[in-house]
Amino acid sequence: MSLTRIILVDDHTLFRKGLAELLEQSGSVEVTAFTGNPDEVEMLLRAHRPDVLILDLNMPGTDGITLMQQLRADGFDLPVLILTLSEAEDDLARALRAGANGYLLKSMEPDEVVDAILRAQRGETAVAPAMTAKLVKLYDQKGQDSSSLLDALTPREREILTHLSRGESNKAIARTL
Repeated sequence: MSLTRIILVDDHTLFRKGLAELLEQSGSVEVTAFTGNPDEVEMLLRAHRPDVLILDLNMPGTDGITLMQQLRADGFDLPVLILTLSEAEDDLARALRAGANGYLLKSMEPDEVVDAILRAQRGETAVAPAMTAKLVKLYDQKGQDSSSLLDALTPREREILTHLSRGESNKAIARTL
């Protein structure tokens, strides 16, 4: 089985190095490069040709969404996951509307992050479990943009959203699934 190759971009050195080590321990992911400098990303992408790129949302001088859009405009067409502390609905919506393949929280368990990376590599959208209720709220607003957010979800994520919209607890949903 070949490893999924990633580049990790986060301006917090301790977090970046710690996450890289945890991901490597999974046996499914190879962190080919990491940096805290958004200006190095394009060079790293050319040198390492990763399967997935993980970008911190908030970095000095730019943000992960803007950087992702610049990279796509420059011809880099690989899955991009946004990684953040932000649980703000607006950040989630902005990331998915801009074409991110996922929205991950820094509070997620390492195995959840690995799963999200593998899903992104398969072309699926990965959203932190804690953010699914916010996706339901966006969908309930009935805007055209929110329906495109729903279209980006996998059947499993839609099933979870259906349970959440019925007011079921996480524990009840887990038992059902």
